[in-house]
Parts: sequence; C-alpha cells; structure tokens
Amino acid sequence: MRWGILLLTVAALIGCEDNAAVERAQEQIRDVDFPRVQALIQQDLGNHQAGVAKAAAKLAPGFALSDPKARESQVRAALRILQQPKRGIDEFVASPMSFLAAIGLDGVVIARDREPDRMAGQDFKIRFEVVRQALGGTAATALGEFYAQDPEAPSSWSILFSAPSLRGDQVVGAVLAGIPLSRLAQRLSRQFRVEQKEGAAVWVYLYKGNRIFHWDTPPQVDALIRDPVARAKGLAASPAGYTEKVRLQGELQAHGVFPLELIGPDVGTIIFRAPE
Repeated sequence: MRWGILLLTVAALIGCEDNAAVERAQEQIRDVDFPRVQALIQQDLGNHQAGVAKAAAKLAPGFALSDPKARESQVRAALRILQQPKRGIDEFVASPMSFLAAIGLDGVVIARDREPDRMAGQDFKIRFEVVRQALGGTAATALGEFYAQDPEAPSSWSILFSAPSLRGDQVVGAVLAGIPLSRLAQRLSRQFRVEQKEGAAVWVYLYKGNRIFHWDTPPQVDALIRDPVARAKGLAASPAGYTEKVRLQGELQAHGVFPLELIGPDVGTIIFRAPE
C-alpha cells in the first residue's frame, strides 16, 4: 500500500512538472516566439520595399532601349547584377525572394532575372494590383497567387513588392519582386534554428487559408497541426491568436496559431515548441 501511494505521488509530481513545462512553452510561444516571427517578417518587408525601389531607379535607363531583344537581354543582365554581393543592392543580400522582374508601361513583363523565363511576355498589369499601382506611380506590397503549369498542381502564394521606374517625373516601367510563402517559412525556420538553445525543438509554419507552408518539419508535427477546421475554430474563439497543449507520441507539447495581418488576410503563423 505504501509503495502504491508513493508511486502515485511521484506520478502526480511528474505530471505537474510536465504540465508546468508545457505552460512555460506556451508563454515562450506567445511572448517571445511570435513577436520574433513578426519582427523578422517586418524586417524582410522593409528590406524588399527599399530594395525594389532602388532597383526601379537603377533600371530606369534600360526601359528606354528601343530594340525589344536588346532591351530584354540587357534588362535581364541588370536584374542579375542587382542581386550580386558588392555589386548589387544590399537589401537583396540573402533574400528569400524567388524572382525580380522588369515590367513595361503596357504591363507586360520584359524579363525576369533568370532563364528559362516563363514570365516574359505575360501581362502582369491585368493579374496584379501591385503592378497597376506601380505603373500609376505608387509603390505597393500585397499577396499574389501564381498558378502552376500543371492544372492539377497547387498554386503558390507570394508577397509581391512593386515600385515605379521614373525618368524625371515620368513612369517608364516598373520592377516587381516576389517572396513565396514557402521560402519565407524556410527563412523563418532556419533563423529560429540558429537562435535556439542547443536541443530546443521549435518549428515555424505559415498558413494561407487551408494551405500550410513549411520546411524540414517532422511529418508527425505536420499531421498534428494541419487541420484547418480546428484552426478556424480556435481563431473564431480568439481572433488575436491562441496557444494549446497537444500530445505528440504521448508527450505533452505546445503550439500557437497567430494571424499575420502585416502580410495579408487569412495568413498567419503556427509555432510548435517542445517543452525544455
């Protein structure tokens, strides 16, 4: 009887300690991790808004070339140079963006920064409001959706940055850059790995609607946080975000879901952390 009582007491103490550790993990997610995610994203937004404006200014002379083939070739070369260390734009160093493109006054893409170039010749003025704003003289940032060539494949979402290219007071074209949410999730995850204490397990996801974007995350964690219905229910009860205790392979863990209005509607982050 005494041994039974002792074992129950020890189990209760262990359970209390586990619960306290998970509650600390929830506090870490809410008070430290989420603000850090916001700060990193805000830094990327500011860097790319500034970088695209600088790129638009540098590319302005290229829009004046009359020969279409020469213009495409020279503009593409310039777009590449703008991303090179020392020769390029500081804000683009170690950038998670997937493309940098030049767009003519008609809204058609002249060239992007690499070949093969499937963007060249596409009318982005029709597709993206940020391009229309840039060609009207105003820089803009917003989410944009890109569709895969395979109609069965999922589309991708990117943060788009646009800026007008000016010669004097006249708009002569625009520059557009894009950061896919998948690459932004990768950038966040890598940064968190660098900043965590040795052995601390934390994973950062992004979501847009029912879609989840992540990099090098454990499949069992992916499955645990993937349910969009549960996420929508939690945000309906707590629109500013929430944290929960969950069990992963029998062990108590913590995760938090928070909207990221600085990116756009129906976008947010999911942070999963094991207690230390």
